[in-house]
Amino acid sequence: MEKKFDEFLEKHLKVIQPLTTEMNSVYWNAAISGKKEDYDRYAELELIYRKIYTDSTEFSLIKEIRQSGKIKNELKKRQLEILYNTYLENQISPELLEMMVKKSSEVENKFSVFRATMDGKKITDNEISQILKKETDSRKRRAAWMASKQVGQQVADDLIKLVKLRNTAARELGFDNYYVMSLTLGEQNIDELTKIFDELDELTREPFKKMKAELDSILAEYYGIGVDGLMPWHYHDPFFQEGPLVYDVDLDKYYANQDVKKLARDFYDSINLEVDDILKRSDLYEKEGKNPHAFCTDIDRSGDVRVLTNLQNNEQWMETILHELGHAVYDKYIDRDLPFLLREPAHSFTTEAIAMMFGRLSRNGYWLQKMIDLPNEERDQIADVVNKSLALKQLIFARWCQVMFRFERALYENPNQDLNILWWDLAEKYQMIKRPPHRNAPDWAAKIHFTIAPVYYHNYMLGELLASQLHYYIAAQVLHTKSVKTIAYVGEKEIGKYLKKNVFQPGNRYVWNEMIKRATGEYLTPKYFVKQFVSGN
Repeated sequence: MEKKFDEFLEKHLKVIQPLTTEMNSVYWNAAISGKKEDYDRYAELELIYRKIYTDSTEFSLIKEIRQSGKIKNELKKRQLEILYNTYLENQISPELLEMMVKKSSEVENKFSVFRATMDGKKITDNEISQILKKETDSRKRRAAWMASKQVGQQVADDLIKLVKLRNTAARELGFDNYYVMSLTLGEQNIDELTKIFDELDELTREPFKKMKAELDSILAEYYGIGVDGLMPWHYHDPFFQEGPLVYDVDLDKYYANQDVKKLARDFYDSINLEVDDILKRSDLYEKEGKNPHAFCTDIDRSGDVRVLTNLQNNEQWMETILHELGHAVYDKYIDRDLPFLLREPAHSFTTEAIAMMFGRLSRNGYWLQKMIDLPNEERDQIADVVNKSLALKQLIFARWCQVMFRFERALYENPNQDLNILWWDLAEKYQMIKRPPHRNAPDWAAKIHFTIAPVYYHNYMLGELLASQLHYYIAAQVLHTKSVKTIAYVGEKEIGKYLKKNVFQPGNRYVWNEMIKRATGEYLTPKYFVKQFVSGN
């Protein structure tokens, strides 16, 4: 049986390895050129790639080998499990898959072309965002918030149909529903995640209640209303997922005369994670037709790692380049002696955690002091305001993620229930915001992630938790300090050494929680996130 698997692997990799490299290269070129023909070529390659894993004969062979239990080598067993999951999720009948893709595309297109109206005039998402951030008139704020939800009414029926199609596909493959299938094939399970989110809820509930009372007092005074009069539109974004700008400091002035690329390069070099080769292959500045956002890609899993950014010398892009290079060093330092299928991060959220951990430094006064020679007094002023702002931001996001995690699970368990009521029940319980009187509309459907990134949002929170867990482990066990708040990372080469050995080099050799246990001595836990952003020690 082992010989049969070896033969299959050799044949499979001869096809999949060059195809993966070509796909990544074509997507990279498309993101830079913006040309339709480049994106069309990528779509063609993606279809070829997916068709490989729809082969039912090959899947039967993989299933037979897996069920035999005769593969004893740990690296081969790991590859077998990854192949099994990849083939399984692609065994959906072609007709049903086509219906799912078509319906998803329809909903996504409705999001793309829809323009809300306010006071009889069309209004963009950016204009809504600006009103919710700056407007003091409650009537205008309410109108803008209502406008932000209009798209939900346009897509809700189709989105429920899409959920039911996904559930049908999952049941074809033997799962209770699409939510359970997605978690299982992503090597997560519902009990494990529920335990983490329940603990996070318990640890943040009272601190959030206290913080929100303080926030509500500030906002009520700002709007000239009583605290009891605060409604969802009095917060600074449509879903109350971001921290309102009540504590803020202008960090752009510190970066305006700096070169954020050089700062990032010098920083990573100082912790023994060299990025010169990555930056030379990357595309870092704006140009016509280029993707306006940022991402990292590992072209060939053999060292060709690149980042795409549109750098400007401000805090936002300082955070972005630190973040993307966090992804990049993870990819770069994966052990190249591992089999091709294992040369990737343990999970999407584990690489996200590294990116988040380093991205947070752009607002760290101690990091800024080391990098650009800030005086102590200025450093302390920044640290005080930024720490308050960051704690507010992270607590609000943690409570918002409770809503997303629990709603999406319930959505797939029973898409026929009253989802409008469920959404506001969860928002009231976890975010502690008031349901608008007599509101009965599909506000939940205005969140595009249910369409384009199903059963994924919880991973953003897991990334934040792991970033904090790694931060505390590095402080205690690598830097041997109790002064967690004052850590700047700059010049600490042991950090790079630790991350290479314990997080990066293992690649996807272990399931994500096993990797975390090996790297930090514990499975993933919310307690360090709470220590960092709630208790502040």
